[in-house]
Amino acid sequence: MANRRKFLKGSLAAPLAGSFGAAASAGAVKRDYLRELGVKPIINAAGTYTSFTASLMLPEVIEAINYSSKFFCRLSELHDAVGKRIAELVSAEAAMVSAGAASALTLGAAACLTGSNRKFIQQIPDLTGMKSEVLIQKVHRFGYDRAIRNCGVKMVEFETAADMRRLAGPQTALALFFNDANNRGQVKDAEFAQLGKELNVPTFIDCAADAPPLENLTKYLKMGFSLVTFSGGKGIRGPQSAGLLLGRKDLIEAARLNASPNGDAIGRGMKVNKEELLGMLAAVETFMKKDHQAEWKEWERRIKVIGDSVKVDASVATEQYVPEVANHVPHLKITWDTSKIKIKYSEAAQKLRDGDPSIEVVPGSNESLNVGVWMLQPGEERIVAKRIREVLKSA
Repeated sequence: MANRRKFLKGSLAAPLAGSFGAAASAGAVKRDYLRELGVKPIINAAGTYTSFTASLMLPEVIEAINYSSKFFCRLSELHDAVGKRIAELVSAEAAMVSAGAASALTLGAAACLTGSNRKFIQQIPDLTGMKSEVLIQKVHRFGYDRAIRNCGVKMVEFETAADMRRLAGPQTALALFFNDANNRGQVKDAEFAQLGKELNVPTFIDCAADAPPLENLTKYLKMGFSLVTFSGGKGIRGPQSAGLLLGRKDLIEAARLNASPNGDAIGRGMKVNKEELLGMLAAVETFMKKDHQAEWKEWERRIKVIGDSVKVDASVATEQYVPEVANHVPHLKITWDTSKIKIKYSEAAQKLRDGDPSIEVVPGSNESLNVGVWMLQPGEERIVAKRIREVLKSA
């Protein structure tokens, strides 16, 4: 930690407010818990990855959490009130706060299976006497569809609209769409939603990492999807343990019946308490009123700072890019001639990870070094720029 403080002092005109970013703004941090526990803090130049603890909660969110920690209330009453307010904000029929987007997938699927039938709610994942199939495009299969499969359903894969019409039947409970795979499937989002209406099958779209942009909070409901989920702890910057489930009133009501605090329900362990409820409400309110254009310009400024600094050799090239769907914000791609700068991209990422301060960049690429700037705290873009430059020069 001493080395980190020394690095910060030498890199910034004004020091950062400690390792806790936005959390520090809620009040002075009296204990350095990470240091006590021997856990090394990181600079997040990757993005809202759960493995890097996603985003930092906004000060408004922390204020709401602190407020809610000082009272008791009837949890279902607060659930109803918060859901109603969020639904009004995003122009949805209904809404609920879930224990993350994966929880919303399970609860939304359960709602389509059980409706308000208490016997079915207690019976899941035994689907005897119930619908049991979920339609999904083959290229839309993804790791998080496990959250749907937890309900005991069979995933029925298809490729074309004609396939979807042919496979839909009396056992079809819902049709699932993975938004990040929109351009990989033959049936695009709007057509998928309309097919669901034509076939009288509820459609559910996973948009966990797809806010921003702001318009996505209303776009897919207007498109005709029955249910939509967003992560609460990514770009919306609410509690990482929270998510949003938006959509048809009857399905949200059924999802609530399948959720905590109801006992003997598949979602009993997916607890959302008053702190997450009010924190998520504050996050949505703040997200909807913030100056997104100014925030975008700030991200581009950070990219320029890093991009200008890392050009230690004529072979180094930088490029700003914006992922088409998930994490739809400016990122920086850095490439170089590995015959001149003799270090692989994965090795450069490891050196940044092992350094002090420890820096995480976007994981998974062997063709470039990719930097996400939107989770950086003020001034950290200079630290990232300096460290990448050092890594490249030393190679």
